[in-house]
Amino acid sequence: MMYSFISLLSLLPLAFGAVLVPRNSSAVACNNSPDLCARSYSNITQLGAHDSPFLKDASTDNSSSGNQLLNVTLQLDAGVRMLTAQAHDNNGALHLCHTSCSLLDAGPVSDFLSEIKSWMDKNPNDVVTILIVNSDHATAATLHQQFVAADIVKYTYTPPQNTAPIQTWPTLQSLIASNTRLITFVADIDPSTTLAANAQYLLNEFTFVFENPFENTSATNFSCVADRPSAVQGGTSSAVATGRLSLVNHFLDISLAFGIDVPDIANAHLTNANSGVVGNLGDSARECTTAFGKQPNFLLVDFFDQGNAIETVDKLNGITPVGRSDVNGVTDTQKSLSNAGSGRNGLVINPLGILVILGIGAQLMLGLC
Repeated sequence: MMYSFISLLSLLPLAFGAVLVPRNSSAVACNNSPDLCARSYSNITQLGAHDSPFLKDASTDNSSSGNQLLNVTLQLDAGVRMLTAQAHDNNGALHLCHTSCSLLDAGPVSDFLSEIKSWMDKNPNDVVTILIVNSDHATAATLHQQFVAADIVKYTYTPPQNTAPIQTWPTLQSLIASNTRLITFVADIDPSTTLAANAQYLLNEFTFVFENPFENTSATNFSCVADRPSAVQGGTSSAVATGRLSLVNHFLDISLAFGIDVPDIANAHLTNANSGVVGNLGDSARECTTAFGKQPNFLLVDFFDQGNAIETVDKLNGITPVGRSDVNGVTDTQKSLSNAGSGRNGLVINPLGILVILGIGAQLMLGLC
């Protein structure tokens, strides 16, 4: 009798195979959901980590300029699919620096790309987007060298043309099948220079994307109005009509002296919440969906693990995710505050970081750097 019972148990995987597929099976999911595979790249919402390599942790002495608490690998593990960064010339080398390399230097661009490449090697059913702010106007050839050094060029997607918005983007499944799973935007770069550098995968951001305002120090000032590029500024409907993808900046800064702003980590769990206080991500996403006539393509946040940012993205995509790490840093107290619509907190930042920031601000004011 026991043998027969065990035999019956052994048949259960055959009878209920679809149910017993592991939740992290890459064979059935694209960007953490089988429901996204057949959808166009332009018909999904991706969670973006603003200034993704700039960390506020022990490695940076808890820098007050850090925008994220978790590194790029953990961001991707948790479902972030857009990573943004700033590239600066650091004595002839291209580094990821936050405003100034003396303020926060996250190392060579190639190191950042290598970390992404390592993650993509292990996750063959995921499409990743990066946005590099080309702060010191690096050439296409210089940027391409960083991608070559990271051995990530093989994953890059090159569209049929790079001088106008793409009206029909590939589906996630087709990008995965062709293994061209890395979409790369640069703000900005001259498309005519990418051909000579054999780097047509470097896409000028504002040819393909429009953004709402990104500088914000008040939770009441979030807006869905198109702000960049200048050609569509103030004309949200016109921006959508061009076929550009929509990027919604949703993060708050705190203003210091000398015009210096630092990320508002104290209220990140409220800013990134799905509902609750004024200025929460969920409400902004829903408002922008109405304004655009379709869901936003990218929601860009600071401290992505604080609050329910990924939940807002999942709701917009209409999915129940699989195979995603849970790195939610929201405490039970913060969750209750968010759900109750509690007020926001005051400034909490590293005093040493303030001195560094103010020192750089003074130098900028005096034209010394």
